Amino acid sequence: MYRLSLLLVFISSTSLVAQAVPVARVVVQPAEAAIQVGDSIRLSAVAYDSAGRTVAGAKILWITSGGRFEGAVDSTGLVVGGATGTVVITALAQGGSPGRPIAALARITVLPLPASRIVFEPSVSRMTVGQSLAIAALPYASNGDRRYDQASWASDNPNVLKIGSAGRITALAPGKAAVTVHAGKATESFTVTVAPNQVASVALEPLSASVRTGDVVRFNFSAKSRAGGAVADVIPEWSLAPGGAQIDSDGGFVAEMAGTYQVFASFAGHRAEAVVEVRPRDAVRPATLVGRLAIKMMAGEFWLHPDGKHGYLTTLGLSGGGGDRMYAIDVSDPASPFITDSVMVDARVVNDVMTTEDGKFGVMTREGASTRKNGIVVLSFEDPAHPKPIAEFTETVTGGVHSTFIYKGHVYLTDDATGSMRVIDIRDPYHPKQVGRWETPRSPAGRIVHDIDVKDGLAYLSYWNDGLVILDVGNGIKGGSPEAPQLVSQFKYDLNALYRDVEAVGGPGFIRGTHTAWRQGKYVYIGDEVFPATVGRTGGGGVPTLGRAFGRLQVIDVSDITKPKSVAWYEPKDGGSHNVWVAGDTLYLGDYQGGLRVIDISGELRGDLLRQGREIAHVVTGDSKGFVPNSANTWGAIYRNGFIYVPDINSGLWIVKVEAKSALTP
Repeated sequence: MYRLSLLLVFISSTSLVAQAVPVARVVVQPAEAAIQVGDSIRLSAVAYDSAGRTVAGAKILWITSGGRFEGAVDSTGLVVGGATGTVVITALAQGGSPGRPIAALARITVLPLPASRIVFEPSVSRMTVGQSLAIAALPYASNGDRRYDQASWASDNPNVLKIGSAGRITALAPGKAAVTVHAGKATESFTVTVAPNQVASVALEPLSASVRTGDVVRFNFSAKSRAGGAVADVIPEWSLAPGGAQIDSDGGFVAEMAGTYQVFASFAGHRAEAVVEVRPRDAVRPATLVGRLAIKMMAGEFWLHPDGKHGYLTTLGLSGGGGDRMYAIDVSDPASPFITDSVMVDARVVNDVMTTEDGKFGVMTREGASTRKNGIVVLSFEDPAHPKPIAEFTETVTGGVHSTFIYKGHVYLTDDATGSMRVIDIRDPYHPKQVGRWETPRSPAGRIVHDIDVKDGLAYLSYWNDGLVILDVGNGIKGGSPEAPQLVSQFKYDLNALYRDVEAVGGPGFIRGTHTAWRQGKYVYIGDEVFPATVGRTGGGGVPTLGRAFGRLQVIDVSDITKPKSVAWYEPKDGGSHNVWVAGDTLYLGDYQGGLRVIDISGELRGDLLRQGREIAHVVTGDSKGFVPNSANTWGAIYRNGFIYVPDINSGLWIVKVEAKSALTP
């Protein structure tokens, strides 16, 4: 929920001085340009009256439309490219009628830095005569941005190793060959040793399997010599028939559709095969509405007190009113929740609230304060029905705080102004103090940390343009602490390529970034927040909203925490992935316009979870009496003791229960 909140807060606190001569139009030069990450370009704007004459002394206000995402612009029109994508710059001048600014746009494309390294998938050092493999050469810039330069391949010993233009290498004879690949300005080489072909037979295990859609079958490939001994270092090529399934290079098979599949493994002229029978997953269960609580403004985050009897709902001021309070709600009877109190603060957006593990204290965030002092408010929850402000912290985060996470006496929060993570010690809640800070090594332009999750001394930062960042804040793996967080690893991916269809809908400058993260078991679930470039309208009343949401939830395997990799995804077709909650083998997703999604995440996860039929339940949270009538805008969910607490931006709090499978039977 970054985009519109920052934009409206900024504009509402800015006044444009009217000119003596009315401005009819504004022209920006250049209207389109391209720069690299970290470079800058200065724009100029000229205001004209209705007769086409230049308006001398016209006041121009420069803003990046939708907030500060891929770049930044200063008061002189200097644009800095922070991250790849399109920065949409708006030049505003006071128009011919009161309160009507005249705007002109410039679109600055920010390109990645030159390729500096090439990653090979798979990485190969040994092959066997007769073996053939397709190798992908993936170029990256020095800052981790994906490049798409055409790769050129060469072998220094083509009699041993033949290379096709697309990167397919074929072993022809025993010996060694060095492979050199050029992509843009990057050059990488690796050596392959080709051994004689000792393989006489190959085999797969298991030969057959019967599973549901979404279940992973791991095939083991083996090769034997003529003497019957095992041959090591064999890398087969996998294929299957028909479509509707996938098999990865490690032999992991998963099907999205029911049916009978043949799996093939080929190696140096030999082939083994197996059969998999796949039945539907049959995960659907009924959902029941237990209770409802509507409020007369836009709702935000919901947090459930550790006692399970009280909850707290924040508010958003995106529509021009409200956004200055948090409601305390009694949920001891989930069928009849009611407000017991509220905490009001100077803010336009109260995005987040969370208590300490014991429920005695907590914090709420502030953005858009009239005093321009935002930060966090520390609360006493010693009487859970009546939380009280006891302190605040604004010293280093006055620009605004969007999200927080409390872990062992420390608040890990996002700093809107600098795009950094700050660590605030609240072990003495009446005297909070900053003890730590961490940020990605890029210029402030394009640096945004949106959300933070902390588990077992590791902080999982949703770093928008920089993907998922994992820090040691007390785990010990890198010697980190709250005072000195240490980088463990990063998973960065090409958001622009992933959401090209959204850009096609809304035009250049669409909003997209890594929005949320949740660690559970060996996986981190990360969700992207994605919106078209144009602000939409949803529901009745003409209330401006974020418009149609997009975005997928990725499943990141962190079995090796230093090498996170994406293995599965869930991408709703009617909304986008907002906040998530995971309990056991179930994930609860706020799907914006799509409502609440309840997803089966049992077992090993690979491939497209939506097509596999892993959706357990779907609840559309639109309400005719909502702040925006008949329009779902689900924020997220919290699960506790069989109940799902679902805040909806347009219609307040919903309490839902997913029934047992037997409830389907009359």
